[in-house]
Amino acid sequence: MARSSTRQASRRSFLKSSAVAAGVAASLTLEQSAHAGGSDRLRVGLIGCGGRGTGAATQAMKADRNVRLHAMGDAFEDQITNSVNRLRDDKEIAAQVDVAGERRFVGFDAYRRVIECCDVVLLATPPGFRPIHMRAAVEAGKHVFAEKPCAVDAPGVRSVLATAELARKRGVSLVAGLQLRYSDPHKEVVRRIHDGAIGQIQTIQANDFRGPIWTRPRQEGWSDMVYQMRNWYYFTWLSGDFNVEQHVHMLDLCAWTKGQYPVRAIGSGGQQTRILPEHGHIYDHFAIVYEFADGAKLFAQCRQFPRGCANDISVRVAGARGRAVVHSRPSITGAQEWRFGGKENVAVQTEHDNLFASIRNNRPINNGEYLAHSSLLAIMGRMAAYTGQAITWEMALNSKEDLSPPRYDWDAKLPTPPVARPGVTRFV
Repeated sequence: MARSSTRQASRRSFLKSSAVAAGVAASLTLEQSAHAGGSDRLRVGLIGCGGRGTGAATQAMKADRNVRLHAMGDAFEDQITNSVNRLRDDKEIAAQVDVAGERRFVGFDAYRRVIECCDVVLLATPPGFRPIHMRAAVEAGKHVFAEKPCAVDAPGVRSVLATAELARKRGVSLVAGLQLRYSDPHKEVVRRIHDGAIGQIQTIQANDFRGPIWTRPRQEGWSDMVYQMRNWYYFTWLSGDFNVEQHVHMLDLCAWTKGQYPVRAIGSGGQQTRILPEHGHIYDHFAIVYEFADGAKLFAQCRQFPRGCANDISVRVAGARGRAVVHSRPSITGAQEWRFGGKENVAVQTEHDNLFASIRNNRPINNGEYLAHSSLLAIMGRMAAYTGQAITWEMALNSKEDLSPPRYDWDAKLPTPPVARPGVTRFV
């Protein structure tokens, strides 16, 4: 297993010092940094070369035939090799994969090297790194595709909100991987709800009942940092927990449907079936009640239980004059009966189509604010479940809890934290 020996300062010091680079980068024009509005070839850099990153690179190359995958970065060399091989096996895009050996960067600082030599950056590492990577890319004047969620704690959310504002000032695109916002069926049903098809929303129910996902048990010779990075999903400093890393899609859909974010959350959760060492310290189920300013409630439940359990991933909205089921084939019942009858688009492709069209047309897209707020919505639910306390939006946004490790070092001692205990685990 190859890994970089690079050692790096903490996230705290990076976020304090990175603003200096913004002044230097500000002299770059949009045309200099991203060939906007022209037909020049766009150099794409992928940071985070796992399955989702490989998918994002595929979609980027299919979105624009004058795009080349120019550089790749990951903490682990084998991730880059596997991703390149998978991309080159796809005959439709194989000719667009042009990542020479000297443009394959490994280690915690690989993102800097990728950003330096590319026009468009795809961010698909574990989300704990997203605030750092987003900030660096935007400061360098690069267009960004950022996977969800964008942070795992409130300091990260606040950083991303500042980065989104910087992207707006710099005129670069920032597209979020909350792809339901780019889904034609979802856009149509949400438009109808906003137009009053079901009346004032009273309750929303979000179910995210699914089976378990991969684990990577610890191997001989792995340090704490290597183990946690390889098994990143099961550590909050990297993933934010299930409610943040995956359920964020449903929570974002609910906030979009309602047209606002909740003001308060209370709930519960725990670790019931995923109890092996490789399951780390995250929960395998959550049940959160969110309250909006007008008194409407969002009942959000998610769990990852073993196969053999009934699954359901859906959002159901009850209004004063009707109901809506919001999924890939949405429908409305009540005063205005309706069912989606159009053709479904591939939303993960559409978001990249829109990104590259925005670059070519010099009409920047900025999804940064809702990406940050929906990430905070999920973090707020985790806070409520972990502590057993009622958490307000202001408490969540202003939280001082910083989940980043003391330093990014392959030899760092990082014992697995205890599983959170409501009533014992404190809100910070």
